Formats: sequence, structure tokens, C-alpha cells
Amino acid sequence: MTTIKTTCSWCGDVQLTPADLALELAPSQDEGNYRFVCPSCTTVQRRPANARVVSVLLATGVSYEVINPDPITEDEIAAFAAALAAEPDPFRLLAG
Repeated sequence: MTTIKTTCSWCGDVQLTPADLALELAPSQDEGNYRFVCPSCTTVQRRPANARVVSVLLATGVSYEVINPDPITEDEIAAFAAALAAEPDPFRLLAG
């Protein structure tokens, strides 16, 4: 079984399995954060993950989710819907 060694800010070094960690990745980036619950003190820990760490964690089977810090707003959705409604052939926009 794969074990991953990391550090809890309260307890020091801890060993985890890929199922104990989760990656948070930003859209279109190869960096992010990983989080875990310390098995000793049960606090949620979050650490930065550079491209190398992300690659290793993904290769070991750590789950991930893409986090978008700037979600689409209601105004953007309304503007998009209005643009689609005004365009007689919306598929034409995809060709350009």
C-alpha cells in the first residue's frame, strides 16, 4: 500500500494513504493545494502543492476537484442568455 508522508502543523510528521488526501486544483493550472485530516489531532490541514507534488499525488491515486475561485455570476449568465437570444444562428459563433 502506498503511504504519503506529510506534516501536521500541530503533530509533526504523519503518514497517510492516498484516500486520506484530496487535491484542490485551480482551472488551467498545474498547482494547487492538498488537504487532509490529521490522524492524531483530527484538525483539517491544507498545504500548497507545486506541479511536482500534484503529479506525484495524482499518480498515487489521490482524488481531486477543480476549484474555481471566480464562479460565474448571475449577471454573466443573463448576458450570455441575451447574446444567445439575439443571435439567429448560435452555432455560427462556434465556427469562428
